[in-house]
This record gives sequence, structure tokens and C-alpha cells, in this order.
Amino acid sequence: MTKLKQRSAQLTSTPGDKDWIKRAPSRAMLRAVGFSDEDFTKPIITVACPHTNITPCNAHIRDLGDIVSNAINENWGKPVIFGTPVISDGETMGMEGMKYSLVSRELIADCIEMMHEGYAADGILTLSGCDKTIPAALIPLARTNAIGLTLYGGSILPGKLNGQDLTIVSTFEAVGKFSAGNIDAAELHKVECHSCPGSGSCGGMYTANTMASAIEAMGMSIPGSAAHVAVDANNRISKEKIQDCKDSVEALLNLMSKGIRARDIMTRKAFENAITVVMALGGSTNAVLHLLSLAHEAEVELNIDDFEKIGAKVPLIGDFKPFGKYVMNDLFKIGGIPLVMKHLYQHGLIHGDCLTVTGKTVAENLKNVPDLPSNQNVIYPIDKPLAPPSKHILILRGNLAPDGAVLKLSGKEMLQHSGPARVFDGEDDAMNAILNGNIKKNDVIVIRYEGPKGGPGMREMLSPSAALMGAGLGKDVALITDGRFSGGTHGIMIGHISPEAYSGGPLAIIEENDIITIDIIKRTLDINISENQIKERLAKWIKPKAKYTRGVLAKYAQLVACASDGAYTS
Repeated sequence: MTKLKQRSAQLTSTPGDKDWIKRAPSRAMLRAVGFSDEDFTKPIITVACPHTNITPCNAHIRDLGDIVSNAINENWGKPVIFGTPVISDGETMGMEGMKYSLVSRELIADCIEMMHEGYAADGILTLSGCDKTIPAALIPLARTNAIGLTLYGGSILPGKLNGQDLTIVSTFEAVGKFSAGNIDAAELHKVECHSCPGSGSCGGMYTANTMASAIEAMGMSIPGSAAHVAVDANNRISKEKIQDCKDSVEALLNLMSKGIRARDIMTRKAFENAITVVMALGGSTNAVLHLLSLAHEAEVELNIDDFEKIGAKVPLIGDFKPFGKYVMNDLFKIGGIPLVMKHLYQHGLIHGDCLTVTGKTVAENLKNVPDLPSNQNVIYPIDKPLAPPSKHILILRGNLAPDGAVLKLSGKEMLQHSGPARVFDGEDDAMNAILNGNIKKNDVIVIRYEGPKGGPGMREMLSPSAALMGAGLGKDVALITDGRFSGGTHGIMIGHISPEAYSGGPLAIIEENDIITIDIIKRTLDINISENQIKERLAKWIKPKAKYTRGVLAKYAQLVACASDGAYTS
């Protein structure tokens, strides 16, 4: 395996090399952590393991890291395992800590890059669980054009209550139901106790499962792995996920042997495949943010309008929570992402010539995948979809969003919404207004100064959006923000409004009871005042003082790009 030790010879040297004597101090320290003479002839593989015991999404990731490390160690390489920070969106939702969530994507990516480049490792295998760890696990591979791949830790099994499947969103919506007087405290407690039965990421087609699906479609993780659940009913690592670990190690060896790098796989066509799968499955709007960021790192030309163009060709065929019936485990039972891709490929919506981490093309990977079965309702056939093209993620512009905004329609037959603005300079006040019953039919809730710079950190708005749904206002009240939404959000929700309020975007000058109009046909988001009035208000607008002047959030606010570009920092 010495021929695979292309980079780490800088660290350890190899027997007989001219630097063998010079690298003795490095080897001395490595011997203290278990390296042997034989190990100095092996390639070094970094294993990024974002484990923490504070969230079910990543509580099992260290176990996966050990399975991966053992598989590498037993055969051909020397693994170097390390951890990263993890911020759970679901747990920090609605509090100040949520501001660190999107920021953590950048920090995790930087940590992985630092470890891989600092030790001049030869290959890399990154694990992920909670949704920001998923794009973060791929960003450094794209950025440095490394030889490696990523593996999703898997979805949680659904919770069960009264014969119904539950997810974490069930609890968020139960809060709204309780506040509206629709359920009592005892029922809320039952939902809370039954929503999350064990390890794994949130079960619906929320951000984690959306991004895992997108990355598999892109070709940067092994086929089938996205839909495999994390653990079994006894909260032990599932046999499918154990096999994923072993197959990923085998794929990494093949990539290294053939010299296939991340950017050989992460092409423009590969990104189009990823977006197609997101649209078909009804995935999270966060995919827009993350895929734009990944494209930036891979130096692939991709912009926010490409989502609209691709969405115009792709019908909605996945019936998944939060808007539908099913969870990721239901997709696993019928064949997973390969089944979806095969169906899309048969209808000319997937590029089959893209290279993948198997060393084969998409078409070669799909060759023996079964056709879409008829005895199921999880994935609808393309000729009889849940909704036609352009009925899921839409890109809106207008005098409130000159640089774009993102709407998640999820098949709803909405054409227009117009109503008075209820303006809040932050999520917390908006949430209180909803829970106190101060929001009425046709209102348009405006939550501003929650963008990448203004938040900073672009908090998700699942708490207020779920509270609206729970209160029975999901079809009658719109929410617009320069923040973003959880994959668990549904309703009339528009996020990523750019430019954000903190940067002087028109969102900053909306006043209480201004009429806001959302027009789906025209793809517009407008405030119903004249251009002169907008200019006059902007001329009087005073930029708020920065909320943070030191630390991680302050640094992030100075570096971060606009949401319409992916909110990257490098």
C-alpha cells in the first residue's frame, strides 16, 4: 500500500526515503498513540467523526467511526479519527443558541480541512448526522479536491403514538395545538415522550434526509446509504448502516487506487442530479443554501435561478413529512434513493454519465435497480405525480427580494396571498405573538434581522411556523423572513430574502399594516407601496448596531456571503 501513501510521507516518511531520519521525531510521537513500523508504510486516512451525546442525530456517530476505522486498519490503511462541533437545530430552535447552527457548518468544514491538510492525509472519509454536519462533511472535500467520500449516519426510526408515526415536528406542532387549546398538557407530554425513539436524524424529508439524498444523487456517497436508518428497534447500529461503513471503506480504497478526486465527481451535471432529486422528493429549502455553498467550494457555476429552471422539469413524486404521510424508513423499505433515481433516469431527468464514488457512472450503478413498484404510495409515478413541475421549491423576486427569496410550496394549489404586515425585528417576538393569539387570518408575519449577517447566523423559523400550523393558521397566514426554515416547515413560508434587512434590503423598511403580496404565477414578493416611497424609507433607515462584536458570531457576520449565494465564508 506504499503507492497510496502519496501525501502522508511528508509526516512519517517511508523506510529508505531521504527524509526517513528527519521525520524520526514525528514517528516517535505517533508510536505513543499506537503506530507500528508497519503503519509507517500505510496511507493515512482521516475519519471525521462529528459525535456528541446531546443529540440523537449524532449520538451514534462515534460507533460508526469505530466501524470505519477498524475496517481501514484491518486491511490497508492507518485511520486518524477526530471529532468536530455539532449544533442541533431541533434542540436549539427558538433560542439564541440557534444562531450557531448555520455557523457550525463553516466551523465543522474548517475543522475537517485543518485535520486532513495539517496531517497531509492520503484519503478521507467523513461521517455526518445532524443536518449542518452533512454539507459540512462534504465542503472540505470539494474545497481541497481531496480523494474521499462522505457517509450519512442515517435517519431515526419514527416514533409511535395511537398508531400514528411521529417525528420531532410532531412535538413542535403539538406546542401550537396546546397554545390554541386543541390538546391538553397530558397529550402534549405524550407526543414529547414518543417522538424520538432512538439515535438518528429527524425522520421526515427534512434537511438531514434531504441533503443525504442530494449527496447520494450527486455521487459522493455510496448508493443506497441515504435511506438506511441509523439504528434498529433496540437502538443498536442497524445492519444496513454497518454494511454502509464497510462499503464506504472499500469505495475509498478504489478511489485512491484510481486517483479519483472529489471534483471529478462534483460536476455541474452532478449538481443538477442532486437538485432534481430534492425537487422530486419535496426536500428542504435548506438544500438551496447548502448546494450553492458546495458548488462555490467545488468551483462549479450554479446560482439560485438554476433551482427554478430545474424545478420546472421535475414533478413532485415523494409523499413525505412534513407535508405528506411518510418518513425515510418507508423509502428504505421500497428501495431507497437508487429506486427514485432509476425512475427519474428512465424519464430523462437524471444524467446517467456522471461519475460516482463507486468508480462507476450513475447509469452503471442503476443498471440492476428494480423499477418503481406499483403496490406502494411512498413514491408516485412521474406520469401520475403528487403535483406537476414547479410546485415545490420556487424562487421569488420583487421589490422586497431583488436578489431572490425561497418559497416551499410542496404541491399546494396556492396562487396568491395578500395581507397586512405584522412586523417583528426577531423571531422571539413573533413567536410570542402567535402563542398569545395576536395573529389573524390573512396576516403576513415579517421576521427580519435574522439573516446571515443580521442574526447573525440565519436562524431557522420552525418554532413560529409549526406554531402557526398547530394553531390552524397554516393556510391563512404567510411568514416572510431573511432567516431560513427547517426542513420540517410547511405552510406559506418564504425565507432567504435577499438582500437581508441588516444589509439594507427592502425588508428593513416594512411598516406595520403595509400590504404584502405573494404572487406564485408571477414569482413575485412585493410591498404595495411606490418605488419612491421605498427609496424615501431606505434613505431614513439606520443600520442597527452589530449584536455581537467578539467571538465566533462576530467573525461569521464579517465573512459570510449573501443567502442567495449560499452563505459561504471561504
